[in-house]
Amino acid sequence: QVQLVESGGGLVQAGDSLRLSCATSGRTFGCAAWFRQAPDKEREFVAAINFNSRYIDYADFVKDRFTISKDNANHTVYLLMNSLKPEDSAIYYCAIRSIVYLSKNPLDYDYWGQGTQVTVSS
Repeated sequence: QVQLVESGGGLVQAGDSLRLSCATSGRTFGCAAWFRQAPDKEREFVAAINFNSRYIDYADFVKDRFTISKDNANHTVYLLMNSLKPEDSAIYYCAIRSIVYLSKNPLDYDYWGQGTQVTVSS
């Protein structure tokens, strides 16, 4: 049973920073990604990283503000979010898949965490 556990969400003010963590229970993967879903909106891609961190991709709306990274020793994937805006408020989900190529399609991912809430006040 693969279990992904996100943490690090919370309530912050606009301009603040948060770092989300995703513990992968030691599961190896080809690609990991963060998605987010706001109320009454579809789940959308945020960022992805491949197994050796050689390939990284971001959604246009988070470029230069968010950074995805991974710590192989701790089997954890991170999302550092700077300059947060109220429109970044959503539940953030971590996902992994065995294929090494990056994907922005949530249907391409095999395992998901339960999500962590991020709320940014203006």
